[in-house]
Amino acid sequence: MKPALESLLREHPRSLWRGLHSPGYEATARGGDSALLKTGQEELDRLLGGWPRGGITEIHSSTPGIGELRLLLPVLASLSQQQKRWILWVTPPYLPYPPALAAAGLRLERMLCLHPRQRRDRLWALESALRSGTCSAVLAWPPPLDTTAWRRLQLAAQAGDTAAFFFFNEGEQQGAGWAALRLQLHPDRRGVAVTVQKRRGGMPGRGVVSLPEGEQLPLAI
Repeated sequence: MKPALESLLREHPRSLWRGLHSPGYEATARGGDSALLKTGQEELDRLLGGWPRGGITEIHSSTPGIGELRLLLPVLASLSQQQKRWILWVTPPYLPYPPALAAAGLRLERMLCLHPRQRRDRLWALESALRSGTCSAVLAWPPPLDTTAWRRLQLAAQAGDTAAFFFFNEGEQQGAGWAALRLQLHPDRRGVAVTVQKRRGGMPGRGVVSLPEGEQLPLAI
């Protein structure tokens, strides 16, 4: 290896992606990356390493209601235990179903739900919540976002150390290079098929995550 490259790797080990040999990927594989939140599901932990904290996760579903929210219930239950931080829902298509959330271990008193009507207000609410540091997680169904909006929201999530989950239907826009993680979901007879299209510090991949049969969805979508 050339001396200049060796010096760059030594001085900025986490700023360069090296595939399977990147420090971020190795830490994820060991479960030791503090920038990741454990998913609470073995299949997802093996596939993702964890949910990005201080970053945006894009979740694209081929069919709404196939399990996109159930994938998040374990980590949301854990985050809801934080006394001084909130879990914020921004413009969900349907109201969250409290009994299902409570049954999954979420503390309902740490939940907030916003429904701004105007696009400008929705973007303002999203950016403010992500940047404030008072939300452990923000779940959002955002309006169409341009490059500037994506950049502002990602930087806000990083500043607030907030886990952001943005939900889209299949074929809708993607956040170019700003999202920390991008998943594509499809139905599978064993649960939900998860394709990792983009993963910061790691490789794309695919796996099937099982979902408990008969479990009631927290949203009627």
